Amino acid sequence: MSESPVTLSAIRATRRILEGRIHRTQILSSATAATVAGRARGVRLADDRLYLKAEHLQKTGSFKARAALARIDSLPPDERRRGAITISAGNAGQAYAWAAREARVPMTVVMPEGADASKVAACLGYGAEVTLHGTHVGESLEYLHRVREERGLTLVHPYDDPEVLLGNGSCGLEILEDLPDVDVVVVAVGGGGLIGGVTVALRESRPRVRVYGVEPEGSDALHLAVAAGAPVPLTPRSIADGLNAPSAGRLATSIARHYLEDVLLLPDAAILAGLRFSVERLKQVVEPAGAAALAAVLTGAVPLRNGDRVCVILSGGNVAPERLGELLAGTVQLGATP
Repeated sequence: MSESPVTLSAIRATRRILEGRIHRTQILSSATAATVAGRARGVRLADDRLYLKAEHLQKTGSFKARAALARIDSLPPDERRRGAITISAGNAGQAYAWAAREARVPMTVVMPEGADASKVAACLGYGAEVTLHGTHVGESLEYLHRVREERGLTLVHPYDDPEVLLGNGSCGLEILEDLPDVDVVVVAVGGGGLIGGVTVALRESRPRVRVYGVEPEGSDALHLAVAAGAPVPLTPRSIADGLNAPSAGRLATSIARHYLEDVLLLPDAAILAGLRFSVERLKQVVEPAGAAALAAVLTGAVPLRNGDRVCVILSGGNVAPERLGELLAGTVQLGATP
């Protein structure tokens, strides 16, 4: 991976820039989750605990604050004056809106028409201009390019940009500092910005760590990209709107093919089961995307060995109370793009 701009040394440098400006999220643990996960695989986890990196408690409610701050910091003065634009189902938009406000950079966020109302409100609350266009992120992307060209805005990509992966890689460094003997790390995947940065940080620091990606069956961008050797366009369809990317990033695809153990696919029903477990047993409110990695471990989808020390990333917690109630009650249609 020496030809890639996403290196361990670059992640460490970016982490120093972010220090004190984002939360250093804690590692939670659960004996109950370890019991459920161990039973599903017929193993016993190290310490009789399952560890959880609490990125749902990060600034703006998801890991994306790391990436957004790193990317906005990289903008030259002329681009800062003209402003930036991004596309998002919600979490990246919130993170960029927050980071841009901190840097006094005008920010435009393009979101699908069905975007979660609470995520739209959060983007507006951070001071961004929000445009709702298209029935899914792919249609929104076409509109974004027209607006960007017309207004001379700089595209700050939600997941396929070196600075984005470098910022997200700081999460991996924190995991290693708190769990130096970690064996398995499980990461939910949308476009691949989180798993790309985290995987480089982990594998170049501790090569024996096994990293697994988790995607919904109806939104399998990285799974398709790894198989094809390049990003594959798709129309994502999952209740986990934070994972509905129109394709995987090229950077993440390359990293996954080099370093990743596997990309596992879960049905929406399993993801909702993970969400319910998080709320009822862990007392942690996460969104469906934030529950996917946990669900994969609890349902036995992740290959585990006896004595493994396992950490899952709870990647986001941006879900409106009324929607959370619908999800827990099972009244939301599975496989639907909200």
